[in-house]
Amino acid sequence: MIPVVCALIQDEAGRYLIAKRPEGKSLAGCWEFPGGKLERGESLEGALCRELKEELLIEIAVFQVLDAVEHHYEKFSIRLIPCQARILSGVPTPIEHPEIAWVRIEDMDLDSLAPADVPILSQLLGK
Repeated sequence: MIPVVCALIQDEAGRYLIAKRPEGKSLAGCWEFPGGKLERGESLEGALCRELKEELLIEIAVFQVLDAVEHHYEKFSIRLIPCQARILSGVPTPIEHPEIAWVRIEDMDLDSLAPADVPILSQLLGK
């Protein structure tokens, strides 16, 4: 089971930041909450801060950890840990993703979201 952490970041309009997975990676073209794999010995917050600095050029602070989601893909399984976070500095700039977007939670397209991220959306909607 691969441990992965993702950020739930809202803007002042209440929209969430999502990122499109790049070509050549698994689930290419799917949208996801930004984040990445934890490295051995790394804390959730440390991993998320590192990943978002590398991938989006932003500094963040985590203020709440939500329930983890386990998802089994055909060739691997992940344990996805969503963290609510706020941007401390920087403007989200896609470095590793072809595209990023700010989307209202109720406007997110479940069919274009990475399957492991769908239960997180349900948590946010209170379902």
